[in-house]
Amino acid sequence: MHIILNGQKREVFPPQSLREVAGRFAPSPAVLIAEVNGTIVKKNQWDEIHINDGDTIELVSFVGGG
Repeated sequence: MHIILNGQKREVFPPQSLREVAGRFAPSPAVLIAEVNGTIVKKNQWDEIHINDGDTIELVSFVGGG
């Protein structure tokens, strides 16, 4: 199945939860915010959100600095 992740088409194999996708494509999922199809998903729901063919996912991380 194909998803759009941060604007790029990616192939993933179902079933995949949001947590699995974040763990595969993000270096440090602990500091991420996730949006699926335009809706922000709280971290405590990542295991419950199953990714479907054609979903659009944005993973945004915060970077500290000064």
